[in-house]
Amino acid sequence: VQLQACGGGLVQAGASLRLSCVASGRTFRTYAMGWFRQAPGKEREFVAAISWSGGTKDYADSVQGRFTISRDSAKNQVYLQMNSVKPEDTAVYYCAAASRYLSSAEWGYDYWGQGTLVTVSS
Repeated sequence: VQLQACGGGLVQAGASLRLSCVASGRTFRTYAMGWFRQAPGKEREFVAAISWSGGTKDYADSVQGRFTISRDSAKNQVYLQMNSVKPEDTAVYYCAAASRYLSSAEWGYDYWGQGTLVTVSS
């Protein structure tokens, strides 16, 4: 599975942004998908994850209620809708695919895309 994330950019605090991750490979629909982020000088952290069916979702406390993860398996895409963004959301965002089950841990993911930078100005 190859992953390509896009949609990052510079936005003002309070704005909305949608990240997309396009996956290649026929088995995409069998993978749980996740979003992680890494802020400057910090370790990469979990943001959100969605099960292969889309029926189960998990969010980090810091984004709960503001971000929404979704997927369109027919298009081999997963999305991260980011609303009411804050300066502390500034980071490089990565999408990842897990062949086993939904996870909030990096070690649970088998494939990673390149990151897309989100910068939130105050």
